[in-house]
Amino acid sequence: MDMQFLTNEGQQRALSQLEFLRTVKRAEIAQYLREAVEAGDVTRNAAFDDAKFEQAQLEKRIAELEQLLANAQIVDVEQVATEVVSVGSVVHLAAENGSTRQYTIVGSYEADPGAGRISHESPVGKALLGRRASDYIIISTPGGVKTYTIIRVE
Repeated sequence: MDMQFLTNEGQQRALSQLEFLRTVKRAEIAQYLREAVEAGDVTRNAAFDDAKFEQAQLEKRIAELEQLLANAQIVDVEQVATEVVSVGSVVHLAAENGSTRQYTIVGSYEADPGAGRISHESPVGKALLGRRASDYIIISTPGGVKTYTIIRVE
């Protein structure tokens, strides 16, 4: 697994999800398995097969979260420098047409472009890293070429 960046908030969300999956979801699936076994012959029992599949998916997700948390570099957004754009920065941009955008640069696990949280690995994220306020940037994205001026970095 490549190096992943997590903000403090992202780390807490991952820990909460992991705890939920380990406790609540594991118990639910264990109950489904018990019910399927009690229903009779497990060799021809679709409910048992479904429960085993769900169990495998759950354990895979738990392992992914454990690995993410074990290997992630935690970014304290309170300590992020505001001179240059880095993971954890909030970047305010102005487009040529006068519209403005605000992006928070995060690791890929936390990316949610619709909410303005873009991955440092995305085309826009890559173009912004290391830049400063007042820099003019041209970004080639899947939606076409975009040009922005960085208004400020928080």
